[in-house]
Amino acid sequence: MGNVCHAITPPPVAALPIARSHYCRLNAAFPKRQVANIHKMENAPNFKLILGSSSIARRTILTDMGYEFTTMSADIDEKGIRKGKPEDLVMALAEAKADAIISKLQMGESLESDATPTLLLSADTVVVYEGIVREKPSNKEEARQFMKDYSNGHASTVSSVLVSNLKTGVRRGDWDRVEIYFHTIPEENIDKLIDEGRVLYVAGGLIIEDPLVLPCIKEMVGTTDSVMGLPKALTEKLIKEVLA
Repeated sequence: MGNVCHAITPPPVAALPIARSHYCRLNAAFPKRQVANIHKMENAPNFKLILGSSSIARRTILTDMGYEFTTMSADIDEKGIRKGKPEDLVMALAEAKADAIISKLQMGESLESDATPTLLLSADTVVVYEGIVREKPSNKEEARQFMKDYSNGHASTVSSVLVSNLKTGVRRGDWDRVEIYFHTIPEENIDKLIDEGRVLYVAGGLIIEDPLVLPCIKEMVGTTDSVMGLPKALTEKLIKEVLA
């Protein structure tokens, strides 16, 4: 029987035992936000950035990376897109989101003639448990079962990032995988998570940064930002590629 996590005050993310993995480059898990000074990265190329997501976590991560951006949502039927492999699914969803937003913009000519490139960043994340893809829970009962399954178990997240240069038409995308191993998640923690309701709006009902969940993580192979929906290292790489 695994250890039971009683504390609900989260330890520093850096304290989690992180093993090296070929899936992604490990970096600082989730640096502190500079709330008052949102600025562009030093020596960053001159471009406009659109985040094609309504996710608060992705907005937070992109802000922490130092970018200024606007946001748009895709409004696609995610359930209508099915693929056999989670990696193929998240890439297909990111592409569908990008296509939907580009159609919304209806500004092809002006974007192409603009001297400053506009980049569109779309993304998607799923949780994989025992080989089965888990998206957002359909109800509280399903969210509760998800959390019970993770207790003393193992799950993976697969996150895609797609960056489209709307001036040149160049598009680059890839995915990132993180493995997560859990201690026992107490029933009282699960009850509180369900009552709070946020687990209903995230892939697999999994919010690892939540104080009710974080102490229950035994080991994580990968980065927190990837689990939260936007792997930083991959995002930076793809932005550079579409601007090259």
